[in-house]
Amino acid sequence: MNPKRGPRRRDRHGRGLRGPLAPSHVPIARSRSERFDDLVLDAVDRLKPQWGKQLAAVEFAVEEVPPAGELGDGPGRLGSDPIPFGRADAASGQDPAAVVIYRRPLEARARDRDTLGALVHDAVVEQVATLLGVSPDTVDPGYDERG
Repeated sequence: MNPKRGPRRRDRHGRGLRGPLAPSHVPIARSRSERFDDLVLDAVDRLKPQWGKQLAAVEFAVEEVPPAGELGDGPGRLGSDPIPFGRADAASGQDPAAVVIYRRPLEARARDRDTLGALVHDAVVEQVATLLGVSPDTVDPGYDERG
């Protein structure tokens, strides 16, 4: 054994150290959750020209799945979708109003990236409409045409 050996420059098979698979500036380098976050931000940006003042104090967030308390089960939920795509929380005390979008249920429903983008936009529109107390087609006039 050579005590003067420097830092290892190659892996044990002699092929070199592993690096990133893609440069950080290309879209493939972003994770699924980062790309989903971008879809939510795009949906919010599309609503800001008309609803910017009302949405200025609203926080938007993404969670993987809905909490167990939001998952309905039993005969009372037969007519509705048992897994929510998001929730809207009104402001209370020090907490600002918030819209939370659930990533996994939307990804499971989408068949491709374009469908996922449309589903995310619709989920954001529905939650903003709930928060503002208006119908989704008031928030986004094209909402009914896609549904």
